[in-house]
Amino acid sequence: MRTAAWTDSVSVLDRVTAVFDAFGEDDEGLGISELARRAHLPKSTVSRIAADLVAQRFLDRDGDRLYLGVRLFELAETVQLPRRLRHVALPVMNELRDVTRHSVRLAVLQGSDVLFIAIIRGEATAAPTARVGGRLPAHATALGKALLAYSPRGVVEQLVRSGLPSRTPATICDPAGLARELADVRRLGVAADNEECHAGRACVASPVLGPRGEPVAAISVAGAASEIVATRLGPAVRAAALTLSRRMDPGPHD
Repeated sequence: MRTAAWTDSVSVLDRVTAVFDAFGEDDEGLGISELARRAHLPKSTVSRIAADLVAQRFLDRDGDRLYLGVRLFELAETVQLPRRLRHVALPVMNELRDVTRHSVRLAVLQGSDVLFIAIIRGEATAAPTARVGGRLPAHATALGKALLAYSPRGVVEQLVRSGLPSRTPATICDPAGLARELADVRRLGVAADNEECHAGRACVASPVLGPRGEPVAAISVAGAASEIVATRLGPAVRAAALTLSRRMDPGPHD
């Protein structure tokens, strides 16, 4: 529990958190004085913090009353999807790992990168090349190509404008080459990365699509380049992605 003495040695982040924590579920807006009392912070401090939070849309102001802002709810939505994805995906990922015995990864597209939101390690003992919360360039990964292939054209064009840096000698750095690769992914439903991101490592991925065909995530198997063969592993990865697409879609199925 926060006390008056607590205010003497806290960081700015602690103070901001205290302001947010002061709001209860049933509050119909709070004034600065009530916020300061609940947060155990000086009124002048809360007034300054509140002004900054209003400017950034983390708080909304109506007269002298403050409310949790719309930007917090926007951020909550971005957290909700990965959480739901992980919950739905883990059983499918475990099954894919058991079938292939390779590491299974789930990622979403964030700008020009893929962001890993779940990883299940395979039987191989090689050092992992990805971690949950980590990022890799989308154009150099099977996961990224699976997502880009089903993304709006503007997303791909923006990525190309930002540059296609080389990770290994095998990385596709040519926009025309990337376009051909993405066309193949749309035709086959499977993307491959053969030492394009890490030397000696390969990956096969397939997109998880929403009800309108939009890319929600991508799932992959990854391992040593000598063991990851797209023609052999692609059908299992594709089946896992289709299963996830169905489970993410709340609509009725036959």
